[in-house]
Amino acid sequence: MPTPALINEATVAFLRHHAPFSGMATADLEFISERVRLAYFPVGSLIIDPASGVRVRDLHILQRGHVRNYNASVQGDDIVLGPGECFPVASLSANSVNTRHFVAAEDVFCFQLAKEDFEELRTRSAPFARFCTQALASIVQQSLAQLRTQFSQRAAEQQTLLQPLKALVRRAPVYCSSDTPIRDALAAMSREHVGTIAVVDDAQKPVGIFTLTDLMERVVLPGVALERPITDVMTAGPGVLDELANAQEALAVMAQRGYHQLVVTRESRIAGIVSERDLFSLQRVSMRNVMQSIKIARSVAELKRAAQDIGMLSENLIAQGAAAEGLTHTIAALNDAMTERLFDLLLPGADLAGLEWCWLSLGSEGRREQTIATDQDNAIVFEGDEDDLAHDRARLLNFARSVNEALAELGFPLCPGNIMASSRECCLSVDEWRAKFAGWVREPTPAALLNANIFFDFRPLFGNATLAERLRNWLLGITHDNRFFLRMMTANALQAEPPLGLIRTFRTDEGENQGTIDLKTQGTRIFVDAARALALGLGTPETNTGQRLWATARRLNVPERHVAAVIDAFQFLQMMRLRAQRGEFIDPTDEHAGNPARNRNRIDPYSLNELDQRMLKESFRQARELQRRLQQTFGQ
Repeated sequence: MPTPALINEATVAFLRHHAPFSGMATADLEFISERVRLAYFPVGSLIIDPASGVRVRDLHILQRGHVRNYNASVQGDDIVLGPGECFPVASLSANSVNTRHFVAAEDVFCFQLAKEDFEELRTRSAPFARFCTQALASIVQQSLAQLRTQFSQRAAEQQTLLQPLKALVRRAPVYCSSDTPIRDALAAMSREHVGTIAVVDDAQKPVGIFTLTDLMERVVLPGVALERPITDVMTAGPGVLDELANAQEALAVMAQRGYHQLVVTRESRIAGIVSERDLFSLQRVSMRNVMQSIKIARSVAELKRAAQDIGMLSENLIAQGAAAEGLTHTIAALNDAMTERLFDLLLPGADLAGLEWCWLSLGSEGRREQTIATDQDNAIVFEGDEDDLAHDRARLLNFARSVNEALAELGFPLCPGNIMASSRECCLSVDEWRAKFAGWVREPTPAALLNANIFFDFRPLFGNATLAERLRNWLLGITHDNRFFLRMMTANALQAEPPLGLIRTFRTDEGENQGTIDLKTQGTRIFVDAARALALGLGTPETNTGQRLWATARRLNVPERHVAAVIDAFQFLQMMRLRAQRGEFIDPTDEHAGNPARNRNRIDPYSLNELDQRMLKESFRQARELQRRLQQTFGQ
C-alpha cells in the first residue's frame, strides 16, 4: 500500500502538468497535496446541484474522467471538463451560490480542496490568485505563452506588430483645412513641434499631407508664396488606415506604396499619424527585402523566384512562432504586391485603353487571411455603356485570362470552381454586379448564400478602386437591416458546429477522416461566417474578420475584453491551420498521410500536447459563444 508521502508526490507530479498549477511554487503544490482528498463519482451522478441553493464548500480538481458542465436555462450550453481542470472557481472566489450543473459524464475521480484551504491558497500563491480572478483569460494566456516558447523569441517580437494603430498614436493629430494658407500651416507645425501636418475636409476626413520635405521641394525652391493655400503644395491622397488596423498591416501598406507616414482614422475621421520610424521601432521586418525583389522583377520568371521567396519567408515565420494574424497579413500583402507587379508587366500588352475597371480579390485573399495553401479567387468590376458591354468584357476577359494563367505559374492554382476574373460570370459591369448581388439578397437560397460567402468579401486590388467602393456602399445599403436575408445568413453561419463532445473533449469525424477534425470548416469558418453576417447587417465596410468583429462590437456595445477573447480564439485556430499546412501534425504511420486534402486543415486533436488541446477547446467554446451572439442579434 502506497505511503502518504508517495501519494503526495504523485499528486504534486499530476498537478505540475496542468494550468494554473504548472506555474505555481513547489511549496504551494505540496500545500495542496497535503490537504486534498480524493472523491469518486460514478457516471451520471450530480457532483454539484445548483438547485440545492447551498454554497459550494470545495474546489474540485478533476483527476480522471470527464465532467459535463451546463446551465439548464440556456439550450446547448454544454461544456466538457477534462483532467486537470477545476470547478467551480468563480462561485468559490465570489462566495456565491453556483448556478451551473456539474455531472459525471463517466466514472470520475476528483481532488477536493476545502474552501478554507482554497482561500489560503489564493493568499499564498499569486499565480493561483490570478487564475481565480480571470480563470479563462489566465488559461488562454498561459497556453499561448507555452505554445510560443516552443519556437524562437521571434514570437514575442511578432506579437508587437499585432498592436492596433490606436496604441501607437502618441498625441492628438496636427491638421488644417485645405484652404489654410501655407504660412499658417507652418506656424501650426512649429508651434506643435511636428514635421508633418494633415489636411482634412469639412468632415475631418484626410485629403492630404504636408511635410518638411515638401516645404523644401514644393515651397522654398520653387518660390511659392506663403499666402497660397496648403492644398497647392500638399501630397493628395495620403495613406490612410483605420485605428483598428495593426502595425503589421501598416508596414505592408508602407512597403507596397512607398509611404513614410500614414494617417490613422477613427470611423473615417482623423485620429493621428504614425511614421515609418514608429513602426520600425517595433521590429525589423525582413519582408522588405522580399518586397524589393518583387519591385525589380522584369518578367514572370523573376516574379516566380520572388514567389518562392514568399513561401520560404512564410515557412520561416511559422517555424519561428510568428502570430497568425501578422503572418496572414504578411502573406496577403506580399501576394498583393506580386499581383500588382504582374499587372505592371502584362498591362503594356493588353488592349484596355479607355476602360474603367477594377480587379477584385475575393474569399480569404479579400479578407487578407490567406494561409499557405490557397488557390485563386478573383473578379473584375467595370463601367461602360450598354452598347459596348460585350466588346469591353471581351477585352477584359482576354487580359484576365493572361493574369490567371500567370498567377497559376507563380504558384496560385486555378480555382476549381472557376471563380476567377477570366470567367464570364466573374467579369461584370457595375450594374450586372448589383443585379447579381440583389438576386442573392432577395432569394437567399443555399447556392446564393454559398456565393455570398465568397463574393461579399471582395476587396479592390488594382485599377479604379472607386468602382469597388461604390459597389460596397450599395451592397451595405441593401443588406443593412434586411431581416429576412440576415436570418438566412445567420442560419447558414450556424450550420457548422464547433466539434466539442459531450463525453470526450472533442467530437472527431468518422470514415476516411476518422479521428480528426477540420480546423477550417469546423473552426475558422464559424468566425468568418459570423463576422460577415454581422458586418453586412450592421453596415460596416470591413472585410477582414478581426476588423469586422471589432467594428461590429462597437455597434453592439460588446466589452473589448470579450471581443479580444473571440479574436484570440480565431487567431489560434488560424495558427493551428498554418502549422498543419506546414506538416507539423502529420503522423507518418497514417495510411492517409499522403493525401494533401486530408493534411491541409485536418488534425487529430488528441495527438496535441495538453496545452494545445486546452487552447483548442477554449477556441471552440469562443466560436460557440460568437454563434450565440449572432443568433441573438439577427436570428430572431
